[in-house]
Amino acid sequence: MNTTITLADYAHARAGDKGNILCVAVFVLNPEHYQWLKRELTTERVAEQFSGRRPTAIKRYEIDSLQALNFVLEDALEGGVTSSPGLDRHGKSLSYLLLAMQLPAPNQASATA
Repeated sequence: MNTTITLADYAHARAGDKGNILCVAVFVLNPEHYQWLKRELTTERVAEQFSGRRPTAIKRYEIDSLQALNFVLEDALEGGVTSSPGLDRHGKSLSYLLLAMQLPAPNQASATA
């Protein structure tokens, strides 16, 4: 059985900005799911989820002490706060775009790993 979940069911996120750079940190709700998060939440999947924002580069940082992943998306804020005509120039609500992502459920991912 191929079960998918919404990332928001297993994690929460915080987003921020620096110029035209978006940072989104994702934290698991249950520490037991951190290895699953590291395996499934790849830069490729994040790039696909944010394709409409057209980031020019995405970097992922693993923060094991906090059981979190931090994604830095370059050129994802339409020029940044002072340049963008977009409604969310700071990118604060873009954490919800990431949390809406569909991923294999943790037990399903573990079974295939």
